[in-house]
Amino acid sequence: MPDKKFKDTKVGKWVKEKLPEVAGNFADIIPDQGVLGIVKRVVDGSPELSAQDKLEFDRLAVEAERDAQENVTRRWEADSKSDVKLAKFIRPAILISLTLFYMVVTVWDGLSPSFMPPENYINLLEILMLTVFGAYFAGRTIEKVKK
Repeated sequence: MPDKKFKDTKVGKWVKEKLPEVAGNFADIIPDQGVLGIVKRVVDGSPELSAQDKLEFDRLAVEAERDAQENVTRRWEADSKSDVKLAKFIRPAILISLTLFYMVVTVWDGLSPSFMPPENYINLLEILMLTVFGAYFAGRTIEKVKK
């Protein structure tokens, strides 16, 4: 099932109704994913919205985030039930390889005073590890608690 465009979601329709100037200017520009943070800043800073409107937006945003998390959970469950071995083991394999790579770079950096990985590699490794570890451990913990 293809993802909805932002302007077709409940939150997007709410923004179009309550903040038509924002919807008109940005509806076709802003990305479909990760847009809630951008819109939340606009909503929170909007003087023409009442406190009740802002609470309604927050409720819709929480609902949208919950739906997105449920979609991730369903994908992970489908992967774990799949007969394809790669689908079952790709996430743990990435987690293990990132951890091993991090350990190798850390030991190499400690043993060799002349070794210094480029800054952009350090930033990339940081983002990848935060994403993978966060999704794997925090996401799985939340799923288990919900059940």
